[in-house]
Amino acid sequence: MTDLNLKILVVDDSNTIRRSAEIFLKAGKHNVMLAEDGFDALAKVSDYLPDLIFCDILMPRLDGYQTCAIIKRNARFASVPIVMLSSKDGVFDKARGRMVGAQDYLTKPFTKDQLLQAVQQFGVQAHGSAA
Repeated sequence: MTDLNLKILVVDDSNTIRRSAEIFLKAGKHNVMLAEDGFDALAKVSDYLPDLIFCDILMPRLDGYQTCAIIKRNARFASVPIVMLSSKDGVFDKARGRMVGAQDYLTKPFTKDQLLQAVQQFGVQAHGSAA
């Protein structure tokens, strides 16, 4: 287990998913910022400078694929790991996520262990080999 206190942005239009992720991540001693859609996420990324982003795919206005692509196109945030969240567990969705720069894919509903395992895996990458 790493002692990194990461700044994590959770982007999801479901209040239930956002709150669950926040509770799980805070239990892991991480700092959490919440965004309710892609536009909200884009505004918060530049202010918050997250170490890791969890991003829902199906959202109104700007979906997760578009949000991920925009974040990855900005050189300042291109190295921030993004894990896509979706209730669909399809091969196509996972492939499309990778095409826009996502590092991984979690199927909802996720467990606390699944979320913290992703943080462990990608948070260490975000900090180099600091662990």
